[in-house]
Amino acid sequence: MKSVLLHIHDDRGAESRLQAACDIARASDGHIHCVQVTMLPDFVAADMYGGASLAPAMIDELRAIDEKVRARTEERLQREGVSWDWRQVDGDIVRGLLSAAKLSDVIVATLPEGTRKDFSDPMPICADLALAGRTPVMAVPQSARALMAAGRALVAWDGSQEAAAALRAAVPLLKLAQEVHVVTVEEAGKYPFPATDAPEYLARHGIATQLHTWPQDGRTVAEALMAAIRVLKPDWMVMGAYGHSRLREYVFGGVTRTILHEVRVPVLLAH
Repeated sequence: MKSVLLHIHDDRGAESRLQAACDIARASDGHIHCVQVTMLPDFVAADMYGGASLAPAMIDELRAIDEKVRARTEERLQREGVSWDWRQVDGDIVRGLLSAAKLSDVIVATLPEGTRKDFSDPMPICADLALAGRTPVMAVPQSARALMAAGRALVAWDGSQEAAAALRAAVPLLKLAQEVHVVTVEEAGKYPFPATDAPEYLARHGIATQLHTWPQDGRTVAEALMAAIRVLKPDWMVMGAYGHSRLREYVFGGVTRTILHEVRVPVLLAH
């Protein structure tokens, strides 16, 4: 992946995001696009009671905070020895990142661990990015210390369009992995899909795989998949992002939602 978009924001997930982006860039000899979105509060707009006079001062304060974050991040990137550039935009964070990601191979964002309690907690934007855009998202747990692209990868495969999109997007990284495990869960009462499709597709790209058909054994698909993850212990994984929209709120479907709430390894998502 030659073009890696890194979400820049001062929160508890900033370190894991930056490290993951650097790991991907180094592994693939890629370039990092740092995108910092300044989210201007709604109330800086005109206010008949005089509130608009606060807007310039507040905007200046936000700019000053962002400049400190930029200086600190650029100093860190220089030590990491990777290629990068910087883009700053104003407005909605999801729209800003998606607009900047049109020619990116992957977006690196944080997968929060728990409910957001204050401004220092990462924003739960992976769902919006994965379901509203066309660029795959590497959802990195906020406690992750690295992304071992050359380690063990797990592909969650169910034959769906979403899983296929994620698999295609992951090919450049899967080529770097020492082991690739394709896992499909046997669903009772459902017509079996050709689980060998994914290994055959990857083989054409020179990627050797191990295929696992995991028994459901009375569990939900998500529970069976989590069992496979615990046994195989991947360094990172690939899966399709399932969801539906309600107005502007994007909600992950059951399996995706469960995995992202419980898994503690980076997950490449695509819709």
